[in-house]
Amino acid sequence: MREHISRRDAIKGIGATSLFALAGCSGDGDNGSGEDTVRAAWVYNSEVGDLGWSWAHNEGRKAVADEYDWLETEYTEAVAPGDSERIFRQYANNGFDIVFGCTFEYQDPMATVAEENSEVYFEHNTGYQTLENMGRYMGRIYQARYLAGIAAGRVTETDTLGYVAAFPIPEVVRGINAFTLGAASVNDSVTTKVRWTNTWFDPPTESEAASALLDEDVDVMAQHQDSPAALTEAADTGIWATGYDAPMQEQAGENYLTSPIWHWEEFYGPTLESVNEGNWESDAYWEGLDSGICSLDDWGPEVPQDVQDEVSSAREGIVNGDLDVWAGSQFEGESDEFLFQEMGSYVDAVEGTVP
Repeated sequence: MREHISRRDAIKGIGATSLFALAGCSGDGDNGSGEDTVRAAWVYNSEVGDLGWSWAHNEGRKAVADEYDWLETEYTEAVAPGDSERIFRQYANNGFDIVFGCTFEYQDPMATVAEENSEVYFEHNTGYQTLENMGRYMGRIYQARYLAGIAAGRVTETDTLGYVAAFPIPEVVRGINAFTLGAASVNDSVTTKVRWTNTWFDPPTESEAASALLDEDVDVMAQHQDSPAALTEAADTGIWATGYDAPMQEQAGENYLTSPIWHWEEFYGPTLESVNEGNWESDAYWEGLDSGICSLDDWGPEVPQDVQDEVSSAREGIVNGDLDVWAGSQFEGESDEFLFQEMGSYVDAVEGTVP
């Protein structure tokens, strides 16, 4: 069972500081009554049926909507960053208590609206900026990626891993490095090849990038996008496939390895409780495996038991503090601030350089 952690126990201060005609809006949960009702809105950059990032956030929204009878929720999907300021402002102007923005590019538009609406709380996902009424939140998914890397390092036969990467920002670079360090911890011959798509959700482009990696002798594929396109391309070719964000065994079949996945309700629950109780504070949430915010998905049907056991042991080491993902790399001993928002180079076993 995942453990709920109090928002007041979260890491603080890392880094720098209805009128609805909204396409895709939906309500969920018992709205409660009177002054005790909390109205919360989510804004997603892709459709909730993407089987990835937005899907995972929306599963978290549904979980808290079911949990709290005093909570009313709405969401808007497939909002381009350029249109997000308008959507944030509409929610702020229509009686919502808190608004969650679920992609990196929403940071500046959300900050603009937050500064104009001091009575509304805002939470930005993956960014680095905070305001008095705007917090930020992310999980240490790199820990789960490290575990997936251990599995990849054990099952590869060509010692060549592929990684279809989104944008060259610290969040994505951190994931590539952690995955590769996990693999290298059990296989000192392994290398990772990266293809950048500069997309969060563009299945054809992501499939094309995966296909290019397949031509370079890659036999385990990882990804950092909001769709399962790279995973599907790899699995259909007969190599091991790892996904991201959400369980993807159905898409990969027998070639599924695992996926680092999110459980956003572990953040949304305590956060909404703090709004309801009147003690919400702006902070910088960045918890890991031990909090339950992230994990590995179930194993694919063909993953050897000894691989599963080795990963389980490593997970225990991370949770109890005996295993540091960055130990032995150039990032050992770096601050949380650096790891979160400044990492911009590869570890040794990754080919090439960050664009």
